[in-house]
Amino acid sequence: MKKVLYTLLILSTTTISAQGKKFFKSGEVKLQNPVEKINLRYANDLPFVQVNINGKPYNFLFDTGAPTVISTAVYTELGLEKKHTAKVKDSQKNKQEQIFTILPEMVVDKAVFKNVGAIVMDFSVSELSCFKIDGILGANQMAKLFWKINYAENSLEASEDLTQFNPADYDIVIPFSPRPQKTPVVETDLQGKKIDLTFDTGFSGRLKIIDGAYDVQKALKSIEVYGTNSVGAYGAAKPAPGYIFRTAALPLGNKIFPNEIIATGNASLVGNDFFKNFVFILDWSGNKIYMKQIKNEPAKLESFGFGYRFIDSKPTVAFVFQEENFPLRVGDTIISINNVNLNNLDKDGACHYFINRVENGQKTIDLKIRREGKEMQVRLEKKEFLSV
Repeated sequence: MKKVLYTLLILSTTTISAQGKKFFKSGEVKLQNPVEKINLRYANDLPFVQVNINGKPYNFLFDTGAPTVISTAVYTELGLEKKHTAKVKDSQKNKQEQIFTILPEMVVDKAVFKNVGAIVMDFSVSELSCFKIDGILGANQMAKLFWKINYAENSLEASEDLTQFNPADYDIVIPFSPRPQKTPVVETDLQGKKIDLTFDTGFSGRLKIIDGAYDVQKALKSIEVYGTNSVGAYGAAKPAPGYIFRTAALPLGNKIFPNEIIATGNASLVGNDFFKNFVFILDWSGNKIYMKQIKNEPAKLESFGFGYRFIDSKPTVAFVFQEENFPLRVGDTIISINNVNLNNLDKDGACHYFINRVENGQKTIDLKIRREGKEMQVRLEKKEFLSV
């Protein structure tokens, strides 16, 4: 695995008030076939599906960590009715007041969903806009069907009958507890402490636990970090100290996963960098996740020792490994990487380099940075951390 765990985007773990419990039970779905094959595009470590509303195609994120969401633009286009408003919290614990509405119909290939509850959200903020999504097909909508997902083959299937997916053929079974909006939460045990992890297909990373939930001094290996290593629906959290560590064992359901790498932060999640090694079935009827391993890629952390975000279209160091004499600091502005000019980008240019990172596939990078009005040259080599 060559994924760098500090460049994460989290779009989910949205929570709702008690007022929304009944709201997210609304809706129904009809299928034309026993198993419907659903279009799936797995890109940038996130799964997307095309949906149709009133005959018009829209790009939606397939996200178990959030309820169904539509953009403010779609809400306005359709002239939908506001049912109520409530505070919504994202993965970084940022809160905003949002409109709750009912979506009369959404067609996903040959699956027709009617009267599904949805939150209205502005997708033009922060890095979220770079993915050009119009909404989220969320857990409250997914819970009406059984789903089989295989990222490696861009395969997504839905059925009203679990036996169509032969769950007995899957050796890993993980029970979950659904939140009010149906987001699945699985339990693990680290050092004798129970930790709840959101099973989150809207999380591009591997594993993350809330700060203080684990004693890193008892980890096999760890590295101290500082900054902001993820972004939520409403932006990033404030920079803070944390760790990335390797643990000897991570129990999930009837399986123990050895030598996993976990980051600390504002939320406890398991995401796509973990899921991509499996075919998995989501079963909200029995509250179980069935998994079958298709690739064996041990957790590996290769990094230049920093991560960056595009703040107002300016690439800015947001996250650093706390190594002795490390030359970058949180807040440094990146002018160029390997002579690729990143200065004075417009929004489209910033999105291009946010998704297509200059440093991808490189072993050595030369950076020009600006700090407190002074420009500096820095050369960094990619290293493997936390090796076993």
